[in-house]
Amino acid sequence: MLQFCAMMPGVQATPNAAASNHPAPAEPATSHLGFDQNIYPGDEALVTLRKTFSFAGYWISPPPEETTNTWQGKREILRKLHFGFLVLYRGRESKGLKSGADAATKGKSDASDAAASARREGFQPNTIIFLDIEEGGRLPETYHAYLRAWADALKSAGYRPGVYCSAIAVKEGKGVTITTADDIRTNEAPREFSYWVYNDICPPAPGCAPKLAAPPPSKSGIPYAAVWQFAQSPRRKEYTSRCAATYAKDGNCYAPEDNAHKWFLDINSANSADPSAGAK
Repeated sequence: MLQFCAMMPGVQATPNAAASNHPAPAEPATSHLGFDQNIYPGDEALVTLRKTFSFAGYWISPPPEETTNTWQGKREILRKLHFGFLVLYRGRESKGLKSGADAATKGKSDASDAAASARREGFQPNTIIFLDIEEGGRLPETYHAYLRAWADALKSAGYRPGVYCSAIAVKEGKGVTITTADDIRTNEAPREFSYWVYNDICPPAPGCAPKLAAPPPSKSGIPYAAVWQFAQSPRRKEYTSRCAATYAKDGNCYAPEDNAHKWFLDINSANSADPSAGAK
């Protein structure tokens, strides 16, 4: 999913100090592995992927840089295979939010569209819908206005808000660092979001390691994370030199049973086998 993101200047692998100010939830006894991919891998692929993964990312909008959504109408196929879900909706880019009022209007509109799409796909009320935020570091105030409006409108429509965002600390100077996750948690309070964070820097990320036990999402550097995307396809070389050997020669990550390397994947761990509570 993040192959579209440019490297943020001044990133570092060390978790930022703000994270320590948030109390961590109780650590689950077991974490669960899941995958996500912008393009639906095909019905046949799911049978193979289910041997390794408990849940799958599920787009209810076109993914970034796409005009169509190939996941549309596939929910029942995944349910029959007992997959859990990470329900995902594409967020706006900050450059497209012209003012606070414009951002709020677009947030409400996107929440209405996300809820309608979720209903069409058969997702029940209280399903968590993760807003895909591709920008790292501190977000502009217009984006916070967009997020607040989106979360409020989505909740009014019967669904719960989540965000997919960066857990990579960005240096801002004078010893200050920030992650997008902490920035959102601070600015959108008291609204409650579920956090699906990405941090593919090795360490703490183990690299493309779907054969290993799923690492707890808190190891991402965000103690309150519900989901951690720790491997991306293709790998980002500036972050993964220490775990390069875990990826395939083409730089992608594949399921252990995918010997033909048909389906390159992003890999996630979660506190739940159904992080969006979307399998009902």
